[in-house]
Amino acid sequence: MAAEPHLPNLWHATAPEAPVTPALDHDVSVDVAVIGGGFTGLSAALHLAEQGVRVLVAEAVMIGHGGSGRNVGLVNAGMWTHPDDLVATLGAVAGETLLKALGDGPSLVFDLIERHGIDCEAVRNGTLHLAVGAAGVNDITARAAQWTARGAPVAVLSAADAERLTGAPGFAGALLDRRAGTIQPLAYARGLARAALAAGAAIHTQTPLTGARRDGGLWHLTFPGGTVSATHVIVATNAYGAMLAGTPWTAPVSELTILPYFQFATRPLSDNLARSILPERQGCWDTGTVMTSFRMDRQNRLVFGSIGRLDRLAASTHRAFARRSLRALFPQIADLPFEYWWDGRIGMTTDALPRLHRLDENVLSVSGYNGRGIAPGTVFGRALARHVLGEENALPIAESPIVPDRMRSLKSAFYHAGAHAAHLVDRRF
Repeated sequence: MAAEPHLPNLWHATAPEAPVTPALDHDVSVDVAVIGGGFTGLSAALHLAEQGVRVLVAEAVMIGHGGSGRNVGLVNAGMWTHPDDLVATLGAVAGETLLKALGDGPSLVFDLIERHGIDCEAVRNGTLHLAVGAAGVNDITARAAQWTARGAPVAVLSAADAERLTGAPGFAGALLDRRAGTIQPLAYARGLARAALAAGAAIHTQTPLTGARRDGGLWHLTFPGGTVSATHVIVATNAYGAMLAGTPWTAPVSELTILPYFQFATRPLSDNLARSILPERQGCWDTGTVMTSFRMDRQNRLVFGSIGRLDRLAASTHRAFARRSLRALFPQIADLPFEYWWDGRIGMTTDALPRLHRLDENVLSVSGYNGRGIAPGTVFGRALARHVLGEENALPIAESPIVPDRMRSLKSAFYHAGAHAAHLVDRRF
């Protein structure tokens, strides 16, 4: 489920103002129409506009309304699955192609931030995948070996080094990925939008797609305030694709299990306390069965997240779990109050890999980032732009048919209920 409107989202409170993007109120003709104003859609628009393509982004709510404004902010390389498993699923050539594209993803993100002067709290000191117990050590050791074989700058750290870099005792080790880092995700999305506008793109928020038809070699897209005629369409709604209900392009969401994820952010820590937690400001997540994450923002707030939805039934459980977890990890912060809390959706596929679909003639969609939205979204946005421009082999993954997951609703409900049950007791005793 999406975050409720009244939930105070830290990223909304601290991001620079969004550029002016009025609702569409006229008819217009462009080369490419992009549906969705998140990382993928905005990256596609920026890279198209920089090549002189007439491109328009239509966003139903606001820039970064979906996962791009609710993300943890970890700019990670690759996908959630182990590199060798990804290659086993896709085959040697296709698998290594995708790994190379996504392994280089953080560099693309940080290069765009530097080139366009995007103020988004960017810190590129790596990320830490924290091992919980012996099983966790085995997991990160295997990941490290597989990435090292491909030349990636990763390292397995001891328990002592994990504690030194986090300030938290109890982890059995960590995988440090030096390619990675952290950003303020909504600020990054707004920065991409500002750069796309400067390059000549049009962006309209509060502009939900209501229909589409093909006529005379063009797509005619209808919105409450006008019609957009375009040769190509990029659908970039990912886990929020249900917002396209009533249009021809809702099918991709049928193969996504929705994994809810919440975050709580404390008040700013004092300078002394802030120096004792994540002194190099890596972002972290762990190998636990019910994953948790934590990081600091530029104002020295500690941001803690885990699986779950902040609805009326579960919100108090997840809040209490977050409080117990922070007390166990960082007892020095005592009961520092939470100032912000929010949740969002992660779109999960059956094999933890993204999906690229041709929904109709000249209509492409990408979805299923499986919790890795920032770098893959930016990479796929650029790839879709290059594909539209006619570049051969621009797409890092092959097109595939949509295969609805008939168990998706049941699995989504299981994740929600399971996280609620786990958080009722975890760290309680």
